[in-house]
Amino acid sequence: MDLRRADFMGTWYPATARECELRIRAFLEDGVPALEKGVLGVGGVVPHAGWSFSGSLAARVLAAMKTGPDPDAVVIFGMHLGPRHPAFLTDRGAFETPFGDLPVAQDLAQALARGFPFQLETPARHVQDNTIELQLPFIKYFFPDTKIVPIGAPPVERSLAMAESVVDLAAHLGLSVKVVGSTDLTHYGPNYGFSPAGDGPAAKKWVREENDRKMVDLLLSLEPEQIIAEGLKSKSACCSGAAASAATAARKLGAARGQMVGYYTSSDVHPSDSFVGYAGILY
Repeated sequence: MDLRRADFMGTWYPATARECELRIRAFLEDGVPALEKGVLGVGGVVPHAGWSFSGSLAARVLAAMKTGPDPDAVVIFGMHLGPRHPAFLTDRGAFETPFGDLPVAQDLAQALARGFPFQLETPARHVQDNTIELQLPFIKYFFPDTKIVPIGAPPVERSLAMAESVVDLAAHLGLSVKVVGSTDLTHYGPNYGFSPAGDGPAAKKWVREENDRKMVDLLLSLEPEQIIAEGLKSKSACCSGAAASAATAARKLGAARGQMVGYYTSSDVHPSDSFVGYAGILY
């Protein structure tokens, strides 16, 4: 089986299974949330910075998704894409993780590729991408026997149709699935060329209580069209297509609402005038 080597292992997250497990256990000391009414554990939205910044939220969302039998496949939406980018898909092979290789759900991925236009990636030819890779050790750890369908979802309406279709195709193939959307929120400050609320405490308050709050509310209420529109308008999600696709698929799987697992910014971990918002949402 062709293997896509990890690009960020050993830098953005640990290189060995033992080190990864120790970090994951430490992340879970913050607690795995119990599911609220209307939340089924069928999916979630997670951030994708290095584990030192966002690993706690991602681990807790994935851990909370471990309800009932493990899924046959986890569909993961990600990639930093704009409206003019194509959708991306890996439809064969496997991804390297410290816990072992994570195979692609080939039948499901190839069925999806027959219905939508994708730029197909291979283990040997692909765009370097942290948004999906950083979630793969969590997926392999919590769902050791599952496969994945990794999708780069641009912030356009066809991504939502694709998200609905992958759930329908899985049902047709007799496969159970869960879904993950990978996005960070507002990138604020001089490093990102975005400072509409100035700097200092007022800027951090604006990001937390206004710009990111609007996006979080849309994620919680599973409003995919508005997620895309708000992300493009307010620069409040770097992968709004991925988040909207996860919300669409989760709703198709029966989720009625989202549940907040946590929110903070990179400045809460390492103080800086340039910072990024992170949220963990459970569906």
